[in-house]
Amino acid sequence: MTYKPTLIPELKVMNFIESFKFYTQLVGFEVLYERPEDDFAMLVFNGAQLMIEGLSEKSRLWDVGKLDRPLGRGVNFQIQVQDVRNLYQKFNEVNYPIFLNMEEKWYRANNKEVGNMQFLVQDPDGYLLRFFEDLGTR
Repeated sequence: MTYKPTLIPELKVMNFIESFKFYTQLVGFEVLYERPEDDFAMLVFNGAQLMIEGLSEKSRLWDVGKLDRPLGRGVNFQIQVQDVRNLYQKFNEVNYPIFLNMEEKWYRANNKEVGNMQFLVQDPDGYLLRFFEDLGTR
């Protein structure tokens, strides 16, 4: 059965090329499709999907307020990965700023705890990304 997400965030970005390289070359997102003429791409990574669209005269904008960095204040996107340590090392190898260093974190979920090995970075526009590997329950 093919999984189709029912929530796909669309992130407005200040510099489409910079963000496209960040998501595809550094993180490892694949391009499902793109519209270069609109500075737009639909991306997928380990089942997680997101859209990026450049802020320009080309973009369709639902303006709800002034867009200043960091964008996405108050939200972080949790993205499950197969090998979080390898991705963490990749960010460190290129000296990309780490927002929260790798940690093992357990969260209460009713009468159990669910575990994450996780770290956080901000993308070029300040969107907060929490990459994690599932450690199971206890």
